[in-house]
Amino acid sequence: MKTMKLEIVTPNGLIYEGDVKMVTLPGKEGEFGVLPEHASLVSLLETGVITIETTEGKEIMVAINRGYVKVDENKVSCIVDGAVLISDEEGTLSERMAEAKELLKSAQTSDVAIAAAVSKVESIKKSY
Repeated sequence: MKTMKLEIVTPNGLIYEGDVKMVTLPGKEGEFGVLPEHASLVSLLETGVITIETTEGKEIMVAINRGYVKVDENKVSCIVDGAVLISDEEGTLSERMAEAKELLKSAQTSDVAIAAAVSKVESIKKSY
């Protein structure tokens, strides 16, 4: 099984770092997925939720407000202004749901992007 390194960094420090099978990112032009050996690219990130599939098959979610991503064949680096871990590697829902929703709502971006991201966060809460 092929994996890649993922790191999500804010001005306050590292939010997530590890080997992953796949990551789905909220790009400026829409969501897109990245697998190992993806072509190199740099893209703006919009307000939304980063979905991470770990090497163990678990799903981790991180709410972000904005930033950019640099993708290389074996590494994805996300540099974001703000981020909140919504669910962790054990799949437990973070108690910081309100903090995640506030981060998304405070983002200076389109109302549609904010509404979509908040809706995704709320649907995550209902599924747990």
